[in-house]
Amino acid sequence: MLNNNEIKGTAPIGALVKTSLVDFPKKVSSALFLYGCNLRCPYCYNKDLVTGSFEDFEAVSFDDVIAHLQKRKNVISGFVISGGEPCISPYLKPLIAQAHGLGYAVKLDTNGTFPEKIEELLKDKACCPDFIAMDVKTSLDKYQLLGCKDTEKIERSIKIISELPTEKREFRTVLVPPLVDMDNITKIAALLPKDASWQFANFKPGNCLEDSYNKIIPYTQSQIEELINSAKTIIKGANLR
Repeated sequence: MLNNNEIKGTAPIGALVKTSLVDFPKKVSSALFLYGCNLRCPYCYNKDLVTGSFEDFEAVSFDDVIAHLQKRKNVISGFVISGGEPCISPYLKPLIAQAHGLGYAVKLDTNGTFPEKIEELLKDKACCPDFIAMDVKTSLDKYQLLGCKDTEKIERSIKIISELPTEKREFRTVLVPPLVDMDNITKIAALLPKDASWQFANFKPGNCLEDSYNKIIPYTQSQIEELINSAKTIIKGANLR
């Protein structure tokens, strides 16, 4: 984890998708994936971002990102900050503040393990995200498989984000067979607000952090539909993205 003394405008901080139609609901955006993560989800496909090795992507600096946002501010309206886990980065608040200053709406993607950071951002007008998406990866009893021992923080983050207006939040779950089955769907749904936008994605093996997960067979389309239909009985806003 970086500290405030290591913030440098030219240091590599992550990877930038210059134009995205899928990362920010109803907005054309740029998406920055900051490196570094406190979890080790075995199915994670952003291995270089987790480790900060920069082997498989072209790294950008803070200055690069701001220059891009300045250049494209008349073309795109959204800026997504993802990861890795952006809440561990000292660049998070400066990025949000700079993007807001340029007129961008900012979306934060988070794993929910830093509720105190989310609260801090929400209380700071200059650095308050306009939209927050939280990954709810599995039921609380399986979070230890991801390297998370304090699931109270997950619950606290869900409660904080649930208090936002519905148009400013969503929850996301990847349908990884060992981590998300019918029982886990029910347990996750019990944590979410009934008016949640709950977006699912299918698991895609091939570049997983833990090699054994590359051998896992994803759910079939019919199995996916069964899981999501089950979720819809509790959370009407459950959908496959």
